[in-house]
Amino acid sequence: MEMAKAYEAAPPAVPDWLNKGDNAWQMTASTLVALQSMPGLVILYGSIVKKKWAVNSAFMALYAFAAVLICWVLLCYRMAFGDKLLPFWGKGAPALGQKYLTGRAGVPASTHYRADGSIETTKSQPFYPMATLVYFQFTFAAITMILLAGSVLGRMNIKAWMAFVPLWLIFSYTVGAFSLWGGGFLYQWGVIDYSGGYVIHLSSGIAGFTAAYWVGPRLKSDRERFSPNNVLLMLAGAGLLWMGWSGFNGGAPYAANITSSIAVLNTNVCAATSLLVWTSLDVVFFGRPSVIGAVQGMMTGLVCITPGAGVVQSWAAIVMGILSGDLKVDDTLGVIHTHAVAGLLGGLLTGLLAEPALCRLILPVKNSRGAFYGGEGGIQFLKQVVAALFIIGWNLVSTTLILLAIRMVIPLRMPDEHLLIGDDAVHGEEAYALWGDGEKYDATKHGLNASMYSEQRTPSNYVNGARGVTIQL
Repeated sequence: MEMAKAYEAAPPAVPDWLNKGDNAWQMTASTLVALQSMPGLVILYGSIVKKKWAVNSAFMALYAFAAVLICWVLLCYRMAFGDKLLPFWGKGAPALGQKYLTGRAGVPASTHYRADGSIETTKSQPFYPMATLVYFQFTFAAITMILLAGSVLGRMNIKAWMAFVPLWLIFSYTVGAFSLWGGGFLYQWGVIDYSGGYVIHLSSGIAGFTAAYWVGPRLKSDRERFSPNNVLLMLAGAGLLWMGWSGFNGGAPYAANITSSIAVLNTNVCAATSLLVWTSLDVVFFGRPSVIGAVQGMMTGLVCITPGAGVVQSWAAIVMGILSGDLKVDDTLGVIHTHAVAGLLGGLLTGLLAEPALCRLILPVKNSRGAFYGGEGGIQFLKQVVAALFIIGWNLVSTTLILLAIRMVIPLRMPDEHLLIGDDAVHGEEAYALWGDGEKYDATKHGLNASMYSEQRTPSNYVNGARGVTIQL
């Protein structure tokens, strides 16, 4: 009887439509995805770059996370998941009011109609409040923006980045999200993008590649050698990214159901397979395993499984992991390869391997299936191709127009003198306070009679940089 009372609708905060289990899982999944960005990618970016770019790279990710959230609740959530305005765009409006956020979650344009106009699947209405869905979808938007940043680390003007984030969110991300998830034309057509292989990874990869072109290259010295400043910290960031992906794909069904469980298992299976394949290829071709290579393999596996995590069988997740583990590139921040190519591969493989029974559990088009399962599967593969072309084309054009507009007001690339120095020139801060970093040893300061604590300062032409403290032992 006590358990039954927990689900009674009597308290005002527990309406009869609320499922506490679904709500708890969705908030947990949201937190896991948020941790992928902050601190996951903040740590990963801050440690995978040269030391002189650690602060700037981490700050670009941190700023994007905060800026996306405010833009999301002010306008963008309802552009991506609100009422239909155009076949590829929703009606923008704030998602801040008490009445809106405490009501039952729903995606108003997600009702799916058959060709004859009859309803095949009613609109998506999870069993928790709108506030939960708004925050969950924010975490997806935020990580997309931060992944894009990986293409322009170490040379984009931070002021240009600050202007770029809200504009790209409004004019690019919301279009892909509404088209594929919010009830737009690709959703209605039956394209499968289970958890963002197209909306997140293909779009961030193409937009990042486009942005890198317009911003311009790094210094020649940075292009030739861009070693991580802290490999162990890089692994910590990568670990947060991997573990958080359970919320990424496990939360996509909007419920703690069978599809969610399948997706979590497939996600980890594919990531592990891809990591092992990448590491094995490192040994075969270079004679030794690489930590950076293992991290890249992990990421390509996670990206590749995302479009079909809940609709493919686990043996198919292994196949996808093997194929994504072959995407070998030299650039450790090659977003175009790690995300765009892997996301495209995952979307196309989903068009081949989507299992009919699993599709019926979650997809609005109930006869969906991959080409390998016959029937309408061949058409499904064609749908995946067309959707990929739309996302690629839209991001190429929108990203270009946004950057050209910003360039009229703010230079996109840092000046060369800032590129030479790095964080101290851009932020007046440095990542590590290490004794001896640019200083000479002075015996008069460090003799036996010296103070136990002596402060060492590195001169700077800019704002006071990081300071190191030595301990006399």
